[in-house]
Amino acid sequence: MPKSRAIVLAVVAVVAVGIGGFIVYDQVLRGDSATALTLPTVSPAGQAPGATADAGSKGTAAPATSDGTVAGTWTVGAGSLAGYRVREQLANLPAESDAVGRTDRITGSISIEGAGDSASLTAGTLTVDTTSITSDKSMRDNRLRNEGLQTDSFPTATFTLTSPVAVPAAALAGTASDVTLTGDLTLHGVTKSISIPAKAQLVNGVISVAGSIGFPLSDYSITAPNIGGFIVSIADTGTLEFLVNFAKA
Repeated sequence: MPKSRAIVLAVVAVVAVGIGGFIVYDQVLRGDSATALTLPTVSPAGQAPGATADAGSKGTAAPATSDGTVAGTWTVGAGSLAGYRVREQLANLPAESDAVGRTDRITGSISIEGAGDSASLTAGTLTVDTTSITSDKSMRDNRLRNEGLQTDSFPTATFTLTSPVAVPAAALAGTASDVTLTGDLTLHGVTKSISIPAKAQLVNGVISVAGSIGFPLSDYSITAPNIGGFIVSIADTGTLEFLVNFAKA
């Protein structure tokens, strides 16, 4: 075979492999560009929070609870979501989006003492069913059963508050306000103390809390799954994100 023809065939083969890899990545593995979880926007009519939107908006609905007080136990309600966000890359090319997986299977409660300017979040525990986390690609989800999060072996993740949190008066009046949640996060069988920056608001009888925190996967003994060999690489850092709505028990 002439040398020039061999070179052409080699170039064609490389291009074909590259195109094939991109097609697999684009159609099977590429992330879904889901927007970050943020606090609900309150409609002018004062409806209860539902869909997510930009944090920082002021609620117009009356924030009073059914019994007129904020003190007591609040349990996880409808519209709550939690999950992960991690960067994926095709070999030698930047990823077009993040891989995002979420679930609405969250249980738990918080306890609040006091009222007004002296209200304080004194206790709280959340449990997430990691086996129910799904993304836009079933191949990725199946991999996480035995790789990465290894949800078959570690079916739950929990967060337990370890330090009280002063609840801003503005949050109780319906305005998204900054809070820091310090507690123990148990993920992949590893427990670490973390502080999560979040925003909170009480509107129309629902306390909504949204936040996220990034961390090296190695902190929780998580090894990024090797999906497709050279086709995709996964960053060694990830982000935990959540939006949890609480209703008075």
